Formats: sequence, structure tokens, C-alpha cells
Amino acid sequence: MKEFNNIDYINYRIQKAEETFGAAKQLISNGFWNSSINRLYYACFYAVTALLIKDNISAKSHNGVKTQFFQNYIKNKKIDIKYGQLYSDLFDWPQKGDYNDFFDMSEKEVTPLINPVEEFIDTVVSLIKK
Repeated sequence: MKEFNNIDYINYRIQKAEETFGAAKQLISNGFWNSSINRLYYACFYAVTALLIKDNISAKSHNGVKTQFFQNYIKNKKIDIKYGQLYSDLFDWPQKGDYNDFFDMSEKEVTPLINPVEEFIDTVVSLIKK
């Protein structure tokens, strides 16, 4: 079995972020709003986990990833707070859509997120490549 190093893992997570973002855009174009929010969140999650690995920061859960992201990149202004708010919202919305009845995202709420999520991923990947 092949062993993977941190660079392999980082590159894999960046690839997953980009692939998942593409899937989100397809879901959006087909009107699957709740599913697209889930994919937008995961696209950001994969990018953030790559960043954490690059900086040797561990997290054992989605909440842990969020906490480490805020403590290590938002709080010290390595990443703009607007991306922290975006990540926080994306973290919460799939939970509501998956576990609450009668919670549905709409086109009006989802389509404005495409560009900010793309910028988020680009910002995180740029920080990884520094």
C-alpha cells in the first residue's frame, strides 16, 4: 500500500475542493438548492483542511476544523473576516437542511454564494501555496 505524505494529502484536498465546487455549480444550475449548499460547504471544508494540514494543525471533527480555522486564520487576520462569516454560514445551513423539517434554501439565497465561495477557495489555496 502506498504511503501518502502531507503534500499528497494537501493536493488531494485542493482537488476535492475544486471538484466539489464544480458539483455544487451543477446542482445550482439544476435547482437543487439544499444539495448545492451541502456541496458548497464541503468545497470550503476540503480547502480549509488542506490549509490546516499545511500548517500542521490537527482537528478531529468538522467543528474542530471550523474552530482551528477561526483561531489560526480569521482571528489573526491571515484571512479576511468575510470568509470566516461565509464559512460559518455554510457550516450551519447544511445542518439545518439535513436535520430540520421545512427548511429549504432557495435560488435567491444560493446563487449569490457562487462567487464568494470561489473566492474563498482561491484565497485559501493562495495561502497554502505561500
